[in-house]
Parts: sequence; C-alpha cells; structure tokens
Amino acid sequence: MKELPKVYEPKKVEKKIYDFWMDGGWFKGEIDPKKKPFSIVMPPPNVTGQLHMGHALDATLQDILTRYKRMQGYAALWLPGQDHAGIATQIRVEQELREKEGLSRYDLGREKFLERVWDWKHQYGNRIIEQQKSMGVSCDWERNRFTMDETCAKAVRETFCDLYEKGLIYKGSRIINWCPHCRTALSDAEVEYKDMPGHFWHIRYPVENSDEEFIIATTRPETMLGDTGVAVHPDDERYKHLVGKNAILPLVGRKLPIVADEYVELGFGTGAVKMTPCHDPNDYEVGLRHNLEQIQCIDEDARIINGGKYDGLDRYEARKAIVADLEEQGYLVKVEPYNHNVGCCYRCGTVVEPLTSPQWFVKMAPLAKKAIEVVKDGRIRFVPERFTKTYLNWMENVHDWCISRQLWWGHQIPAWYCDDCGHITVSRTDACECEACKSKNIRREEDVLDTWFSSALWPFSTMGWPEKTEELNYWYPTSVMVTGYDIIFFWVARMIFSGMEQMDKEPFKTVFIHGLVRDSQGRKMSKSLGNGIDPLEMVEQYGADALRFNLITGNSPGNDMRFYVEKCEAMRNFCNKLWNASRFVMMNLSIDKNELPEKLEIERKSTRTWTPLSWASPRAKSTTLSGTPTVTGISS
Repeated sequence: MKELPKVYEPKKVEKKIYDFWMDGGWFKGEIDPKKKPFSIVMPPPNVTGQLHMGHALDATLQDILTRYKRMQGYAALWLPGQDHAGIATQIRVEQELREKEGLSRYDLGREKFLERVWDWKHQYGNRIIEQQKSMGVSCDWERNRFTMDETCAKAVRETFCDLYEKGLIYKGSRIINWCPHCRTALSDAEVEYKDMPGHFWHIRYPVENSDEEFIIATTRPETMLGDTGVAVHPDDERYKHLVGKNAILPLVGRKLPIVADEYVELGFGTGAVKMTPCHDPNDYEVGLRHNLEQIQCIDEDARIINGGKYDGLDRYEARKAIVADLEEQGYLVKVEPYNHNVGCCYRCGTVVEPLTSPQWFVKMAPLAKKAIEVVKDGRIRFVPERFTKTYLNWMENVHDWCISRQLWWGHQIPAWYCDDCGHITVSRTDACECEACKSKNIRREEDVLDTWFSSALWPFSTMGWPEKTEELNYWYPTSVMVTGYDIIFFWVARMIFSGMEQMDKEPFKTVFIHGLVRDSQGRKMSKSLGNGIDPLEMVEQYGADALRFNLITGNSPGNDMRFYVEKCEAMRNFCNKLWNASRFVMMNLSIDKNELPEKLEIERKSTRTWTPLSWASPRAKSTTLSGTPTVTGISS
C-alpha cells in the first residue's frame, strides 16, 4: 500500500475529490416517491459578482444541511442559479463601452446594446460558478438557473399579466425614489439611510394680507421652489384662525393654501410645515388629501426646473444661491447644524431624489395580508425567532412597490401603448394591435422590471412554473431558505407574498437567518475600506475545508461574525491532524491476502450512493490492526 505524504496538501486532494463527485453525479437531485423530499434554492448571486465571504458562509451552511439530509436518506435537491442584476450589469457594460470604445448605450441602440450585455454575460457571467465549485458546494449544477433564461422569463411574464388582470399591478404617477446617477427609480427597500451632517434653515413665510408669518424650518431649501401649501395641526391654537387663508412663498410670490392636517406633529418645532408634494412622500399624501397643486422643481438629473432664474442649476448649487437670496431679502431667520438620515442609492451611494413620476406599481396591501398570516400561524418559521418581528413590522407598514426601472437590461414590461386611443394592452405574447381599438399604431413600454420582481419567483420559477412540473409537485414548498438578515425586505418578504399569490402555498418552511461576515475589527468588508478578504485566496492558501470550518465555528445564527485569517491556519492544522491520523492507521494496517473477500457486491442505487451489500466469502470475518485487538463483524 502506498504511504500517504507526511503533510496534507489541499490543492492536491480537494479538486480530485470534487471532480470525482461531479463525474459520479453525486449531487443530482432525483425524484423518488419512496423518499422524503428536501430542497433548497440557492440565493442567486449577481452575474457580475465575485465570490465574497458572505457567499462563502451562505453556501457552507446550505451545503451542510443538504449533505446531512442526503446522508439521512432524503431525496435532496440544492438548486443553484444566478441573478441578472439589472442595474449592476448595465452599469458594468456601459462603463466598458465608454472606456474601450468611447460609446454610450444610446449610440448602439437598445437591440445592439443588449447583444453586448449577453456577450458580456457569456464571457464573464459563469466565473462565480467555478468559484463556488472551488468551495466544494454540492449543488445540482445540471439544474442551474438564470433569472433571464427562458423558463424564468416565462414565469415573470405570467406573474405580471396575472397581477395586472387582478388589479394588483397598475401604472400611475406617484412619489418614487429616483437615483440621478443610475437614472432609474428605486423601491423603498433599495434606499439606504445614512447619518449625514446638515442644517436646518429657518425661513419666514408671510401670510397674505396680514402682518402674521410662519417660521418654517427645512433641511432642503432648494425644494421650496416646489412648495404648494403650508400645513398645521388641526388642534394648534396658534394657527386655527389662519386655516383656509394663504401664505406667500418667498422669492417666488406663489400663494400657498394653509391646510390643517394631523400629519403635522403637534408641539414639534414651529408647528408649521411647508408642503412640497412632488418631492416628499409625506407631503405627497397630504397634498392628495387637500388637493394641493403638484409642481416638480427638480428633474431626473437633479437639476432645477420650474424655478425661474435658478433653472438648470444642480440641486446643491441651487441651495447655495437660494439661501444667499433668502438672506439678502430678509427671509432667512437662522441656520442650525443638524445631523439627519439621508436616503442614498444602495448601488452607487448617490443621494436619492424623491420625485413624482409615472411608474408601474404592485398594490401591496392585499398581498401583504397573506404573507403576514403565513408567518403568524407558523407555516413559515424564522430562525432565530426574533427576525419574525423584523419581518412583520416591515410587512405591516409596507407601501406599494415601484417595479419599473429605466434600464434596458432586464425583463421588459409586457405592456403596449396605443397612440390612437391611449389604451394599454398587457399581454402574455407580444401584441400586434391594440386590444381596445385594434389599431396597429402601438409601441411597447421601454422600462424593465425591478430585478427583485424576477427573484421573488425563484423558489417556483426555477422548477418550471407556470408549467405543472414533477419538480414542483415533489420539491415545492422548499424546505429551508438560508440567507442574511440584510435582504429580509429585498427578497425574503417578496418570495413569501409571491409564493402565496401564485402558488397558494408558502415558498419554504423555515427561514434560517445568518449574520454578516466582518473583518477582525468588526467592520463591514468593503472596497472603500480595502478590508475585504477574498475567500478564493483562503482556499488557495489553506484549503476549502479549513475556510468552511472557520466560517461555521464560533458564531451563532443571526449574529455577525468576525473573520480572522489566523483561524484559517488553525483549521488547516486540524485538517492536517486528521490526515496524519489516517496516515498512522494506514501505516499500521496489515491484511492477510487469504482473509480478503473474493468478491464485494456493490449496488449503485438510484440515489447515486454506493452501498456494500454483503461479503461474498464466509471467511471474511475479521480484520487485524497491528498492535490492536481483532475487530469482528465489520460491515459498511
């Protein structure tokens, strides 16, 4: 027998083992009515992405569960896939176009640009799969899915049309979150709030035909150009006599109706709030209740419009000019420093501009009701349980979901506008004429759907829905969803209400929440800090087993963990101990050739596991280890 090397070298062992697993088809999920099903769908990493420590932790936990269930005799399926990542992918390809060819997407046109994106996806999009394989993940790679593949695209169109026909999807002009850099609308969940230093500017608003005035404080004086009202609390004795009259907008001279609304917090500040319906979600709702005019004063490039002499200025340049004019004309009372939460784009970090825009929305109230019930009655369980409260709090206060994005890469919305009668035709197949007036003069909606719209369908679209497939019948609902707490709102909540609406069944039984992987100082890993640790480098240096063992020890569900490189070294040393223990046994193992079984029958079962059935020779009764007692009755 060949002696094992003295030192365990993962690079010489792990790939051989993984290739052996792949060649043998050991990861394939196979439907077996005689077995209990167990299934996990992998949270799809972005096709633009590179494996990071969060992916490594997530995959390791799923791998442990899947392998454990296989060994218990379940028919286990771990289904992998990737997300098309609308904004991130389009930005990446546009950047490449600018840097290498000096072109924009508009120079190419939509069709040619999308060809470039698909070329980019085929060239770079599968690298994360190879990275995951180097981690030893035991997915059924033959079932790999992509959110833009034909199966998933069919599910997306069916869902959109179904929800539209039920009145749960509509198009309307509402207040949305706009990123001036990415030039697209964002959902509430895609806005990250950061504490930033700012100021409160206190401004005089005179009352028409009166010596009275309001002192109104604002953190954004540039938005006053879009003011169309002043609100006070109905029970505020200071202002009851002014309700129904008008204030005068400084610098502009516009008359602003004074309205009473309980949105204004009684006793807070001056008790008077300027209303800018086109640039603040709360003001928008107050404006609807009191029929206030809507005047947009900041455009999609974050520049001033409808602002007289300020037109064309960047929003921050306009702020300086407006404050200077307010001070010069005696309207500025005082300026106070003030730290406040500012909404920023989750992708690029640009300060988001709330503005009214015609967009497509999902009506959330009816969908949220089912999604709340299924968690409250225990059909879906969060682990740790404390995240149940986090989920319910968001779902019980959810707003309508803006699902349209001003991009070209993604699922194009299946709606056609008639230029003759104005009707909107929504269709499961490409429309050739207006369904109302039969005109051929129609044009398709240019916007695409939010990336999370397609990934919300992931637990069932990946198994062939809307077709009634064997996979759906056997493996849906899935058994467990493993993910980080940072995407409970982005993804988990949307999968739950989508599953309840489209499948009338919860998408999974358990949601296992893990924390984030931070650096050794407890900081979030990021490019800006330069503190990220590449898991592939750890695999190269210490081996996949050492990295995985590091990630799953010394932390608890739902809590963040600190990553120490030194711990990888310790885990590598532990693997080496196991190696040397095996080496010691093999060095001292002696077998009499006469005692070897003449034949070992092996049956390869449909589960693709090798099961020794019996020793053919009755002489095979014992094996002797040198220096140890005889062990009898050895079995598999």
